[in-house]
Amino acid sequence: MIPSLSAWLRDRGALDRRAQIQLLGGPSGGGFSSETVLFDVVLDDKRSGYALRLPPPKEAFPLFPWYDLERQARAMRLVKAHTQVPIPAVPWYEPDPALLGAPFFVMERIDGTAPADVPPYVLDGWVLATSPEDRLRMQSGVVNALAGIHDARVPGDELTFLEFEEAGDTALRRHVAHQRTYYEWIRSEEHFDLIEATFEWLDDHWPEDEGDTVISWGDSRLANVLFRDAEPVAILDWEAVALGPRELDLGWLIFFHDYFQRIALKYGHAGLPDFFRRADVESAYGDATGHVPRDLDWYLAYAALRQALTSIRVSLRAVHFDERDQPDDMNDLVADRPHLERIIT
Repeated sequence: MIPSLSAWLRDRGALDRRAQIQLLGGPSGGGFSSETVLFDVVLDDKRSGYALRLPPPKEAFPLFPWYDLERQARAMRLVKAHTQVPIPAVPWYEPDPALLGAPFFVMERIDGTAPADVPPYVLDGWVLATSPEDRLRMQSGVVNALAGIHDARVPGDELTFLEFEEAGDTALRRHVAHQRTYYEWIRSEEHFDLIEATFEWLDDHWPEDEGDTVISWGDSRLANVLFRDAEPVAILDWEAVALGPRELDLGWLIFFHDYFQRIALKYGHAGLPDFFRRADVESAYGDATGHVPRDLDWYLAYAALRQALTSIRVSLRAVHFDERDQPDDMNDLVADRPHLERIIT
């Protein structure tokens, strides 16, 4: 990889002839999200860090059917150009798969630490060891980052690439239709009563006023934020970026911490019950934007559906690689199934 990457960078005038590339980490083949390759460019005593992102290989049973690297790179550049949100610069995008076997983009590498997903940060790790005051700073920083993304003043014609292709008369309708497309891909010839009942529940309880259509980061989880001294220094992972109401990101943020908190309680841990509480997030977001979040019950249900879909794919991957048996009831592949059932009953 290093000779190919060095030649590619030199062809673009991005690498001095005397500079050397040092590879720090390569693709894991994990298959869930985009793969990341870390490397440094070293010239004399100067060292510049970068992260290269590319899709996972098909044989790794990837989480999504689509990995639009250009969409991610364009969205990151756009939000960085129009806001003060801490987003890494993306100097290069390569659409031709010839070099590395897939399209890729290169972004600057930011020094920071993200809360862990595995095991969840509510069970172990540095977040538990931080002070309540620092966790409040973390919470405020993330909410302010969302506010910055949502309040980006971007001309409408620069946002059309973020519209989903599925039919719908609003951005939210198209967003949900896009998740239906994802569900059809996931299920193949299988049938998930719980998922289909949840789609019906969402249709029956649709928000009366969807509000503003803004840039939605799409994956507003703590694991996608790098922190330094309790302040966000990088907002990462834009695979799910789209247009939609502000509450899409707020619902996902609140839901995901609550999801991890339920895991903590299930295994007898206290977790972090005072972190990213719904009322606190709503209040902080209102203070930052002047927008009072609405219909959050609906958006929390939609977040639960989205997480259920990805959990099915993760479970099917485990079945595919003989890491678990396929259950008699396919709904048992849904992580946190009881919670989703409670929402729609």
